[in-house]
Amino acid sequence: MPRATVLAVANQKGGVGKTTTSVNLAAGLATAERRTLLVDVDPQGNASSGVGVRPRTVERSLYDAVVGRSTLRDTILQTEIATLDLVPATQDLVGMELELVDAEDRALRLRKALESARDEYEYVVLDCAPSLGLLTVNALSAADLVIVPMQCEYYALEGLTHLMATIDRVKDIYNPMLDVAGVVLTMYDGRNSLTHQVAQEVRDHFHVFESIIPRNVKLSEAPSHGKPALLYDIECKGSQGYLGLAREVLALRGESAT
Repeated sequence: MPRATVLAVANQKGGVGKTTTSVNLAAGLATAERRTLLVDVDPQGNASSGVGVRPRTVERSLYDAVVGRSTLRDTILQTEIATLDLVPATQDLVGMELELVDAEDRALRLRKALESARDEYEYVVLDCAPSLGLLTVNALSAADLVIVPMQCEYYALEGLTHLMATIDRVKDIYNPMLDVAGVVLTMYDGRNSLTHQVAQEVRDHFHVFESIIPRNVKLSEAPSHGKPALLYDIECKGSQGYLGLAREVLALRGESAT
């Protein structure tokens, strides 16, 4: 089995479907029979609860792995999908920036923690926090590729520019192999003319995945049931959009869905 491809799903702007993208992309890769690890890098723990793991029930989390209290393997939990595992997050992760402020390798702790997982999984999906702080820098330092979920609205392009600047800095200092896989358009409403304008402007400057994620009630409902949308309602348009995105991500490595 080749070493895992590590995908960081990142956007410092909240409310753009980042966690929804992380959870459902990971589920899509897993249902294509690729051993996949979803890593929750957000203290809010929404990716964890999105696959049925409540942060209050977690004994060991990503925090324990990055500060050296346990190995990553000790934090891994199984999910409903046999080929999808989770490294959960809890509020403890907030303390990481303070505890590691003087550590020389503070930006590389996640990369080191993930090293063992690279030989056990085919894909690792990192759900980043909605900020450009140390947690996101750790995720970008550990990743091979960045996927940027983006809602087609007026301020989205400005936020995208800041994110790309951060990616360039991380690439220069910590991770020269880092690359942007592309932008995925989320919460897409084709009836809105601004949506089309923003989408076209993004396409003029960045690679945009063909799979578009529409506004979809089932996508919104699924997390409250602790399930990826693919398990909640695989036929809904949101699930189909993420299955398409998973196929595109597989194609980046020359693979096809089975």
